[in-house]
This record gives sequence, C-alpha cells and structure tokens, in this order.
Amino acid sequence: MLSTPTSLVLGLAVVASAAALDAQSFQQSFPVVEKNLVTVGENPYFILKPGYQLSFANKGAKPDTLVITVLNETKNIAGIEARVVEERETDAGELIEVSRNYFAIDPQSSDVYYLGEDVDMYKKGKVVNHEGSWHHGTAGARLGLMMPGQPVVGAKFYQEVAKGVAMDRAEILTLTGKITTPAGSFERVLRTKETTPLEPLAREYKMYAPGVGLIKDGDFELVSHKFVR
Repeated sequence: MLSTPTSLVLGLAVVASAAALDAQSFQQSFPVVEKNLVTVGENPYFILKPGYQLSFANKGAKPDTLVITVLNETKNIAGIEARVVEERETDAGELIEVSRNYFAIDPQSSDVYYLGEDVDMYKKGKVVNHEGSWHHGTAGARLGLMMPGQPVVGAKFYQEVAKGVAMDRAEILTLTGKITTPAGSFERVLRTKETTPLEPLAREYKMYAPGVGLIKDGDFELVSHKFVR
C-alpha cells in the first residue's frame, strides 16, 4: 500500500479546516418570525411588488437574455405565503431555464427571505430536468436571506440552505460602487460575491442599485426596469 507524505496530509488538513471555518462564518439561521412575513414590499435593493420586471442581456454576438418578473401569484411554502418571482433565461434565442422563485419580506426589518424555487431546465424546447429545485421545510431545507433591509459591508449569509442541492451564499463587498449599463448609470451600488460549498472554486459577482434592485449578474447587465401588467 502506498503511503501519503506527511506534508501532503497536513496540507490537506489545513485546507479542509480553512474551508470549514469559512463556511461557519456565513450566517445560516435567521431570527425571523415566520408568521409576520408578507408577500409585498421592498427594501433599497430588492423590490417585491407584482408586475415589477428586470430585463438583462449580455454583450455576445447573439445576446443571451434574462428576464425577472414579480408575478401576481403566491405560493404557500411550509405555512408561509410567498411571492412568486419568475426568471426566464435564453441562450442565443433558445429558452434554457425557467424558474419560479419564492420570496417573502419582513415588514419591520425589510429583510427579504428566499424560501425556495422550482426549476425547469430546457433543451431544444423540452424540459430535461429540475436541477436546483428546493423548498423551505422540505428534506431539511431552510429559508435563506436574499437581501437584508439594512445591508452592511462584510455581512456574509446563506441565501439558500438546502444541503446537497442549493447552498448559495453571499458576502457584501461594497455599498459605494458605480456602474453604467444599457439601462443607465448607477451610484451607491451594492456589490456581492456569491459562492457555494457545492462548487468550492466557483465565484459570481452581482450588483444592486438603490430603488432598482439587481443591475448586474455575472455577464448579464440591466437593459430595462419597469412595471408590466
């Protein structure tokens, strides 16, 4: 049997220990009174009102698109009435994903909580899987914090707490960013870094503008924001 060098074993142990400490530094449980959550509201960086729509595109030769719409629908998730927010993503004009995300907001703190999603992944016009779907209160999954009502730089929190399925977490990097997108120029921009223990090397950066919400998601940039019927 081959033996593993002591230095390698110690190195792997250090990496594992650092990863464990990093995971612990992200808030995973939240002092929320579930019965007080409501389905309509907003905080400076997240608008949860029926009809509100954000449209995005990237800069490719054949732009991919992402459209996020707050629907006039709710869904009961483990006893909590949640607002349905639909995301539709295309790749070179072909639909690749439709997800129905479930959010609720605390009217006192303005914290927006994420209670799960139902995902349809498409290929050539047909649903091929539902990868990433999860619901608060099912199979040990718990609600996460999508956007705090009073964000502070350095805050680190889980947005999804569904072990082995969806474990996205965010760190607030700045509240003073500036960016210009096809929708206009924005200041006092909140920027986050998103990671997940399910993909330790993955990094994604998002930007949010006051009174608008999400304005940049990876390569997607905001094209328009409006209320639709």
